Amino acid sequence: MKRQVVFLAILLAGSAVARAQWDIEDSHTTADLRGIDNVGGGVAWASGTNGTVLRTEDGGYLWQACSVPPGAEHLDFRGIQAFDANTAIVMSSGKGDLSRLYKTTDGCQTWKLVFTNPDKDGFWDAVLLNRFDKDGYLLGDPVNGRFRFWTTDDKGASWQSDWQGTDWKRTPWKGLDALPEEAAFAASNSALLVDERYAIGFVTGGSAGGRLLLGDDANDGSRFHVVPLPLRKGSATSGAYSIESRDWDGLVVVGGDYMKPDGCIGTAAYSKDGGEHWRAAQAPPHGYRSAVAYDADARTWITVGPNGTDISTDDGKNWRAVHPNAALGEAPDADRDWNALSLPFVVGPHGRIGKMNPHAVDAGKMSK
Repeated sequence: MKRQVVFLAILLAGSAVARAQWDIEDSHTTADLRGIDNVGGGVAWASGTNGTVLRTEDGGYLWQACSVPPGAEHLDFRGIQAFDANTAIVMSSGKGDLSRLYKTTDGCQTWKLVFTNPDKDGFWDAVLLNRFDKDGYLLGDPVNGRFRFWTTDDKGASWQSDWQGTDWKRTPWKGLDALPEEAAFAASNSALLVDERYAIGFVTGGSAGGRLLLGDDANDGSRFHVVPLPLRKGSATSGAYSIESRDWDGLVVVGGDYMKPDGCIGTAAYSKDGGEHWRAAQAPPHGYRSAVAYDADARTWITVGPNGTDISTDDGKNWRAVHPNAALGEAPDADRDWNALSLPFVVGPHGRIGKMNPHAVDAGKMSK
């Protein structure tokens, strides 16, 4: 399949040019892809509708279709997290027991169902695993007015609900109470964050949402406090969709309104103090955005959504849209129709997978 390239160019401080290019890859599937996790060393995993799981071991040159987990033919795999080329956990999102976790340890030849949503009215939004440790976290929409949260300490083999303490004295984690009509979004498996301090946080949306619930203690995420976010709100489909950290202090959140993809108001905000205070982007992305990621080499933030791609080189304060260059033969839609990011990869509907061109990024590193 002929690769299509989208060219992103901006002027950085010191007259250095930072560029990020998406090379469209052949996924051999028409499934809508929502999950993507780059492990490194050429290994990445992707997931989507109809029980679809894909894997590459050569940096995206060839994407392998994995076996469908048992009973998952009609499940929507919104999130995937991997440890290496052989071990991964995939999360489906759906009401009640349609939210499940499957794990493979043999390179996706076989899968084991490790956890099923115990809440008949629940819905899972994000799963996050630490591939350098055994810990992980699972976020679900509120049930009986409280966000659902689970943890693992054995690489996802077993999961415990959000309780702490000894067997004889267990108390629920504090600060997980939800507002009426508040929820999290499963658009890109990036509503949940663990930063360099191992502090836990997640972002919300909905009619009363648009908040960050942030762990109070770096060593104990069992207490959350609420930080309001200056993002679009007021409808069931508006609020914060994705959060990412650059380092200990710098964070960016993106979102907007899924039903108004071209609306620019309230689509991004940034924090310079670890998430305690937020400011709305002065020049926001040019539409609803479902995922955001930071390219440390290029010192550039990248955010994607259904109507395009935007980048920021000042830690989320100002964003600018990037478009394909017809003079270079780039397809007119190569910058749009994206759901989720795990750099250098991006995924979208109808089997779309893109990969950032590393040579273009290397050429645009900002001098210190």
